[in-house]
Amino acid sequence: MSSVVPSSSGKGVGKSTNFTPELQSMMFSLGDARRPLHESAVLVEDIVHTQLINLLQQASEVSQMRGARVISAEDLLFLMRKDKKKLRRLLKYMFFRDYKSKIVKGIEEDELLEDKLGSSSSSSSSSSSSSNKRQKIAQDFLISIDQTGELLSLFEDDEVDDVKQERMERAERQTRTMDSAQYSEFSESRQLSFSKKASKFRDWLDCSSMEIKPNAIAMEILAYLAYETVAQLVDLALLVKQDVAPKAGDPFSHAVSATFIQYHNPTETHALGQTAGMKSSPDSPENTPPATPTPPTSGPPHLGKTPSGTMGNGSVSQDSSRAKQRKRKRSAAACGAEAQSDAILPAHIREAIRRYGHKIGPLSPYTSAYRRNGMTFLAC
Repeated sequence: MSSVVPSSSGKGVGKSTNFTPELQSMMFSLGDARRPLHESAVLVEDIVHTQLINLLQQASEVSQMRGARVISAEDLLFLMRKDKKKLRRLLKYMFFRDYKSKIVKGIEEDELLEDKLGSSSSSSSSSSSSSNKRQKIAQDFLISIDQTGELLSLFEDDEVDDVKQERMERAERQTRTMDSAQYSEFSESRQLSFSKKASKFRDWLDCSSMEIKPNAIAMEILAYLAYETVAQLVDLALLVKQDVAPKAGDPFSHAVSATFIQYHNPTETHALGQTAGMKSSPDSPENTPPATPTPPTSGPPHLGKTPSGTMGNGSVSQDSSRAKQRKRKRSAAACGAEAQSDAILPAHIREAIRRYGHKIGPLSPYTSAYRRNGMTFLAC
């Protein structure tokens, strides 16, 4: 992989729209700290945006070869055909999208049943076919390109998805110590997706400037792939974070690989060793200088209550304000250190991308079918 951090080539006009706040909530729901770092969310957004732009370029080329006027689901399925696990995951997503639309349409029909009694028999077959349109599109296209039956067998495959299972187990462990307010925030974060903000997502990808634009179903698939890319980045970054964490009894726990240090800046490297001492922002209470100690008074010590104004600069009001300030500093430092130690750092994400794109073996440069400009696709 030629570059770990995506270059600005993937940034266009649509990059003026950003998903950073939503990505922070998504990262929290996928296993990151309750308050993910803004820098990490910006890096994740840049990676996801770059990968989707490159994916759209490839899908546009496939669409032109087919002689189509729009980018459709068939073009994206063609690009994903070699990764059976991720293709099966996408087919399940398309199935559930059809199932959801069928339920919504059934509720609407039940509410208007009295108005449709005369035409119910004639419209039932058409409504059932339209509600399964995503599955039908996928099945018809895979039939046309599948000569061995491997792709069609994915429709009947009920194997447990290990990746999804691991994410659910991680989410369950996250919620064990949550109170009701934290769990409510976690539940809202889990419901976030790019498809729920379709107009913003289209602007983010700058689809209006494309010659061949994706249709509605292709945009659904792109939104799904965007979320899967975020989830996979968090999965890999958590593995890196666990790998670089010092382990008790490990004689090599103090050693950090040179490749890992290569993608650190000095502040991130310092944060790995001394997370409690890292400051979150220059305006935070953590960065306020300590109170200047007052010299002891020259008189004899008083055993009773000290009258107001007898201590010079160290009056009772100033002592109480300094005590409150120190208390705020300690609480803020504790919260900041805890959040910083639990959060995914940008260095973890860069190292995860480096490891994911690293191939072992003499034929490694020729083994990946999904490379463009040195970037390995995560979602397909």
